[in-house]
Amino acid sequence: MQMHSLKTIPITLEDRTAAITNTDFDDMYDRVFYQVVRNPGDTITRIYEMHVRASRSRHHAPQGPTKGEPVILLQFQPDETLGTITFPKTRTSMPMNQFLRKISFFGSSLMRKFVASDGREYKWSYRSLEEQEWTCSTADDSYLVAHYDLKPPEMPIYDVSGNKLIIYPHFAHITPDILASLLIMRHISQYNL
Repeated sequence: MQMHSLKTIPITLEDRTAAITNTDFDDMYDRVFYQVVRNPGDTITRIYEMHVRASRSRHHAPQGPTKGEPVILLQFQPDETLGTITFPKTRTSMPMNQFLRKISFFGSSLMRKFVASDGREYKWSYRSLEEQEWTCSTADDSYLVAHYDLKPPEMPIYDVSGNKLIIYPHFAHITPDILASLLIMRHISQYNL
């Protein structure tokens, strides 16, 4: 039997609800956990890095696990147009359309690039590869960074949602950037922005 280090296995985050405003992203190997929360009537979506799997601990504590400070805030306008992305740890904010820029002026709104916290440029594209709803690659298309896949309608539901964000090991250090940019891309798609 061959053993593999978890550092060489992709981060496989199950998206529990596939909603862009309230869901949990839990790694199938229990390495990282994120919770995405937007309170009713609010325009701010908060992304928390959790120390325990949020979906497991909800049964034990009525308010869920202690969240602490969000790692990223996504503040949309009241009409759901793009607003501001904030990184509380570094105390930086910028307009979302500056963080996640269209590839070309007349190009698709569903193909955008961003600079992650590692200083490198990446891009998201919608349905550019078969069986991938969203694909993130390096800006020059040299490497596949991550992809988001929705559960096929014909797939039965057991104990998992079937919705997955897969992040390849060399890019695990920018997981929060990938998650935030994916949520914005999905928001752009949902609201036809």
